[in-house]
Amino acid sequence: MLRSYLKIALRNLRSQRGYTLLNVVGLTIGMVGGLLIFLFIRHHLSTDRYHTKFDRIYRIVLDLHLDDGSIEHYPEAPLPMAKTLRTDYPQVEQAAFLSVNRSLTISVKQPGQEAPIRFLEHDNTALAEGELFQIFDYQWLGGDPKTALSAPNSIVLTESWAKRYFGNKNPLGQVIELDHKVNATVTGLVADPTKPTDTNIGLFVSMPTIRQLDPEFNVNEWGQLNSNYRLYCTLKDNAPTTAQRLESTFPALSKKHFGDVAHAYHFHIQPLADVHFDVDRVGGVIRLSLLWSLGLIGLFLVLTACINFVNLATAQAFRRSKEVGVRKTLGSSRAQLAGQFLLETSMIVVMATMLAALVAYLSLPLFSNWVHIQLVFTPDLPMLLFIGLLMVIVVFLAGGYPAFVLSGFSPWASLRGKLTATSVGGYSLRQGLVVLQFIVCQALLVGALVVMRQMQFIRQTDLGFQQDNVVIVNLPLSDKKSWQAFKSELNQYPDIKAVTLQYRPPSAKVMNGGSFKFGSNNEWTTFPARERLADADYLKTYNLQLLAGRNIVEGDSIREYVINETLLHKLGFRNPQDILGKRMQYYLSSVPLPIVGVVKDFHQRSLHEVIGPCFIASFPNMYRQAGIRITGASSTQTLAHIRSVWHRLYPNDVFEYEFLNDQLAKFYETETTISQLVNVFALMAMVICGLGLYGLVAFTVGQRTKEIGIRKVLGASVASIVGLLSKDFLKLVAVAIILASPLAWWAMSTWLQDFAYKIDIAWWVFVLAGLLATGIALLTVSFQSVKAALMNPVKSLRSE
Repeated sequence: MLRSYLKIALRNLRSQRGYTLLNVVGLTIGMVGGLLIFLFIRHHLSTDRYHTKFDRIYRIVLDLHLDDGSIEHYPEAPLPMAKTLRTDYPQVEQAAFLSVNRSLTISVKQPGQEAPIRFLEHDNTALAEGELFQIFDYQWLGGDPKTALSAPNSIVLTESWAKRYFGNKNPLGQVIELDHKVNATVTGLVADPTKPTDTNIGLFVSMPTIRQLDPEFNVNEWGQLNSNYRLYCTLKDNAPTTAQRLESTFPALSKKHFGDVAHAYHFHIQPLADVHFDVDRVGGVIRLSLLWSLGLIGLFLVLTACINFVNLATAQAFRRSKEVGVRKTLGSSRAQLAGQFLLETSMIVVMATMLAALVAYLSLPLFSNWVHIQLVFTPDLPMLLFIGLLMVIVVFLAGGYPAFVLSGFSPWASLRGKLTATSVGGYSLRQGLVVLQFIVCQALLVGALVVMRQMQFIRQTDLGFQQDNVVIVNLPLSDKKSWQAFKSELNQYPDIKAVTLQYRPPSAKVMNGGSFKFGSNNEWTTFPARERLADADYLKTYNLQLLAGRNIVEGDSIREYVINETLLHKLGFRNPQDILGKRMQYYLSSVPLPIVGVVKDFHQRSLHEVIGPCFIASFPNMYRQAGIRITGASSTQTLAHIRSVWHRLYPNDVFEYEFLNDQLAKFYETETTISQLVNVFALMAMVICGLGLYGLVAFTVGQRTKEIGIRKVLGASVASIVGLLSKDFLKLVAVAIILASPLAWWAMSTWLQDFAYKIDIAWWVFVLAGLLATGIALLTVSFQSVKAALMNPVKSLRSE
């Protein structure tokens, strides 16, 4: 019997090639979207879950409660807290401290060569305690994990990093120079960490080495905190109460080590499962709510494709009604007919699934480039289960209803041609399905337009400083005395307009700051001021606008301050002139120093955050970069000149540069990804909606063939017939637009709440999205309507 069903199914699919093609294309588009979103979500949800102790690994984080009521979130904890957790807390199995290096110069000597090969590493090297390898799973290829990082000047490399430094030679025992200060020996080799992971460190330096790399670092100081610090621990069990009891002891720990300011330091224990999604702290990647929103979009894409199938199937109902009548008359049961139709649906779904998998596989490199993640299409068990579940859902969603309707036809009504719109599935239900499709389409179109406008707003917003044609170069810490010489040589080049020595540019991810005393008040302020430490050319390089007073005068330490408007207002002043000469004492200076100028506000972080109180001061000991403003007319030659000056002054250091615009663009990597995804999925939804509407129009034309023929005989024009057929469908689109608009407004308003500076959702966004949706409907309906209107009325009437 199954063989007979297959023959009939293949015969029907071949005889209705157009119908089959439309179904396959619609389902393929929806399933491609579902597969790509599945890969994206799976990547994020599987981050670091390969660790054996995953459900018992936690990170200690800090919430800083300021006196003004605000809370700042940091991913860090102090180094001595790791030892305290190991020794004083029986519920803690292990704890380890990790300090990520923002930059580290690596020098590797090569046999037969006088000069070593040098590498400048960023973010993927760290100082670490050896206990880290008892928390996270690393496959050891050489060395002893218990002792590899116990001694000073010891390092552990991952396999890929070892090959980069030493090729195929055994790295154990090899010597690497760190920052021109320390000769460290490779004491351990581990396999590359399993992807995806947020702890993608390739070089581990033993924590005792910190005394040589940074002699000023106090390993016993609890107040020494930095956003590069991480503290991980494993608990002896994964019961939520265990973590809660541990966290309940932290206030007493803060009181012991922070004294009178302990109320500001709130440490929390955070499950490793939450780290990847904690975007409020440095290192967080994506909000979990945003991930589920994308999953919902994928579900809607598949759902609209299934609606497509239902509409196309019911549009074909009349053509198959006599087949149903004959088969029922010959003894076929309703279950047998339903099974036949579900088999045909399954064959279409299998074809669509195979095609969707192929398209997803071929488009994955492009998709990975969009989302800045190396996704892999691996036919493993989770992937096969997802595809299998997707196929089952699509078969029953898309084929279940048509099979139920078609198998329920009355044989008498089928053979006599007495079927009505209600008997083939309910005209109002099909209308409702089309409305649902266009609700999804309209919502995605509104979302795409809002995200596009917000990204355009970000690109066009005046940040309050010069960001174009500014090159950032990290300065070598090994030779601070030559920084001024480097700056002087660059200033002599005609295409270089200004050079400043700085800690960071006006807008940066790194934010240093603290409380201060103002005027005669001996109390520290209830709010912090952010610092921008740089020389006197900082204002000139970034075109910061001085509103009152003068620029700072350089010195060996802080001598005076230039503040921004926000700090001016926070201190209770409105007129910039009134604050000039007033004194403030910052923690980097032991005495009060004068405020000599006020600059116009500039953004210190991304547009997610409000402009905070900030000051500019000279403090050479903290400089780490050179900001270089060039003309842009001949940037290639200018960069070549900067490189040549660098190599002449710093032959032992690696030259790297980055345009400030590129740094600022990294603030919005997630938003850029979301914008591209929503645009693609909106386009998919538009195509699917067009195909779904095509099915309903085909059904209606089939129902009204005789009516169209009579109207033409009585003199109706093509335009009037097209208008007659289009009117009802445009009403459906209008209903969808009305229903989708408030939903889209709520969703996008929620998304925009993450930005301190954002657009208003204008009314014309909904109008434009509605016009696009209406245009899709008109294009689809007009094609079928014109075709029906041009049909010979003799043939139309004879078809009855």
